[in-house]
Amino acid sequence: MNRKSRFLLLSLLVLTLDQWTKWLVELHVPFPSSLEVIPGFFHLSHLRNTGVAFGMLDSLGAGFSRWGLSILALGAIGLVTWLFRGAPESSTRLLVSLSLVLGGATGNLLDRVFQGSVTDFLGVYLGSYRWPDFNVADSAISIGLVLLLIDTLRSPS
Repeated sequence: MNRKSRFLLLSLLVLTLDQWTKWLVELHVPFPSSLEVIPGFFHLSHLRNTGVAFGMLDSLGAGFSRWGLSILALGAIGLVTWLFRGAPESSTRLLVSLSLVLGGATGNLLDRVFQGSVTDFLGVYLGSYRWPDFNVADSAISIGLVLLLIDTLRSPS
């Protein structure tokens, strides 16, 4: 197994953790609901998101959301795969960031194609400020994009 292939295991880990946690939520948490875990800071919920990350573009309608966003996700997965293939094996941060994005995008794509929406269940808030509910895939994508930005700013090429 070459060094790059090992990073794909990270993508598989993200995908597996994402699908497993969504399955647990769908099995054990009634829809729609919210359970406060840490008062004033964190709750578990069971929501369906037909938009993109954090509910953006949710108002486009179910038909576009399911298939239009699936096509966009496939394009993003294709771009990330192309970048991954072209990345040098020595670029650890770049490969980690692309692996996180790939695993997360694939997890949300599977939800969208097979269920028509994405399961969100993690909620963070402080006082009246509430971050939109999200999932493991959204977290991996966000962390991956931040790492990609850091890598881009730090890397001369």
